[in-house]
Amino acid sequence: MSQLSYGHINDTVVQSMEPPGRSWLVSMVLILGALSMGVFAWTYQIRHGLEWSGINQSISWGIYITNFVFWIGIGHAGTLISAVLYLVRAPFRNSIYRASEAMTVFAVMTAGLFPIIHLGRAWFAYWLVPYPNQRMLWVNFKSPLLWDVFAISTYMSVSIAFFILGLIPDLAAVRDESKGVKRFFYRVASLGFRGTNHQWLHYMRGYLLFAAIATPLVFSVHSIVSWDFAMSSVPGWHSTIFAPYFVAGAIFSGCAMVLTIMIPLRKAFPGFSEIIQVKHLEGMGKMIVFTSLIVTYSYGVEFFTAYYSGARYEKALFWFRPFGEMKWFFWLMVFCNCLIPLSLFVKKIRTSIPALFVISILVNVGMWLERFNIVGTSLAHGFVPFAWSTYQFEWVEIWITIGSFGWFFMWFFIFVKIMPSIAVAEMKETLLPPFRKKR
Repeated sequence: MSQLSYGHINDTVVQSMEPPGRSWLVSMVLILGALSMGVFAWTYQIRHGLEWSGINQSISWGIYITNFVFWIGIGHAGTLISAVLYLVRAPFRNSIYRASEAMTVFAVMTAGLFPIIHLGRAWFAYWLVPYPNQRMLWVNFKSPLLWDVFAISTYMSVSIAFFILGLIPDLAAVRDESKGVKRFFYRVASLGFRGTNHQWLHYMRGYLLFAAIATPLVFSVHSIVSWDFAMSSVPGWHSTIFAPYFVAGAIFSGCAMVLTIMIPLRKAFPGFSEIIQVKHLEGMGKMIVFTSLIVTYSYGVEFFTAYYSGARYEKALFWFRPFGEMKWFFWLMVFCNCLIPLSLFVKKIRTSIPALFVISILVNVGMWLERFNIVGTSLAHGFVPFAWSTYQFEWVEIWITIGSFGWFFMWFFIFVKIMPSIAVAEMKETLLPPFRKKR
């Protein structure tokens, strides 16, 4: 970091917020095209009904709930990197946490769409809100689905507040480098932050407090999501290991998505490669290895518990997953989540940018398949053999899934052009002050 200076960091971040160029516009056109197809598919489903999805009598939760759990998991890494790693002062956090915080907000915004899409009649989504309706009936507070409403809304509100709080000093830095209407916009957005000692004192106290508040949310929110499954009696779901298993999987997939986003971002803007260094990406690779081992251990514990319990329904379900009609989803999940991350034990691979990018994409594929295995295979082989079935993917839900990625990346592309995607203030903390020279 010795080649960097305060001014260089300011200039690099401000240049990344210049009016978009051709590559940004072409990428945005493709993203909006994917989003448009997703909107069209959802409109078609609303018009013609859920029969156009793969949901059937046995598998009443399909791709939509799989996507919901997947995107909630993606949103965990931002809070982990910005809050937990801030508390432990991890050195590789500073250059990547701002984009990961933005990723959290946009991922939770994406996840919140899927329970509404899954309803079919989306205009009745307000029934989930706990208030006495015209029939004087309350929602079922014993349902984990309602717990999701409270958990996710709390998580999103705290994540947005934490995200905005961290932006304030950086918006002030951009304000000082801007002119005209742009300067007025960032002056309002920075809330009058001038960088005085008094302001920094209160800012750091507030940021530390938010980090302490946000840290339990990393573990609680996905635990509550896991209880959507664990509170039922369905074979393969009724398990006490689901909460830590889901939390580790969420951090695993979220760290992979951070690499998927940060590596192209590092390539897209000149100067970012000096700020987002290989050692920072290597730190994320180490976290992927660590959480991959936890997830792999959880897979083994699931199978051992089913065998050791002697419960015939559990044993049958865990035989069906690797050897039944949907076995390819299981083995591809094992390959992506358990075997591929082991290559990151090799430092040469862990410090290779192309290898990290490919591995991050494969991990995201594997984690999506994990959620589909949990949802699909358990419901496909329930207690009654007469009701057994399989899952047929339909074009509507495939395009809605693709459209969700378009929705997510649309917001992220807008973010990198109007907000600092690198934490200017915290990057400056890693440098020596300009009046001091390294001995």
